[in-house]
Amino acid sequence: MSRIGKQPVTIPANVTVSVGTDNLLSIKGPKGELKQSIDRDITIAVKDGNIEITRPTDQIRHRALHGLYRAIVSNMVKGVTEGFKRDLELVGVGFKAANQGNVLDLALGYSHNIIFDVPKELKVTTLTEKGQNPKITLEGTDKQLIGQVAAKLRGLRKPEPYKGKGVRYSDEVVRKKAGKAAGK
Repeated sequence: MSRIGKQPVTIPANVTVSVGTDNLLSIKGPKGELKQSIDRDITIAVKDGNIEITRPTDQIRHRALHGLYRAIVSNMVKGVTEGFKRDLELVGVGFKAANQGNVLDLALGYSHNIIFDVPKELKVTTLTEKGQNPKITLEGTDKQLIGQVAAKLRGLRKPEPYKGKGVRYSDEVVRKKAGKAAGK
């Protein structure tokens, strides 16, 4: 058995779980509702306040899906109860971030500003304090969507290894390389 897959996911008191036709899992909580289509081979059962995920055989594909769907369901339950948050930091001279609703306006050292539309499922906030790097915060219920949007924002200007300039996650450590050796 998968060590992750065999553990049941506990359902908090304020969360409702329903498994519909075609293995469509729907989880509703105080922060919102998430839906996920589950592979037809994997079975999901709601028993005594727990979600149990089982696989039919020990094939490699089934073993991989077993742990995957258990982790996805666990993240869905956490998302609708607590939510997820991801912080990004803009490091560089003249780098700026501003938002109007879910539209980000980024100045990342290119000739034009970058206008980035954040999906409506997420809440975005920007913070610029004097003497500190501008920060972007993404909040929402869907962990996968937050990670994907954060990766796209980081990809607009990845941190470079010589000065460390670029868009980085707030907990990311950028290893710096030594520059050119000084003349003789």
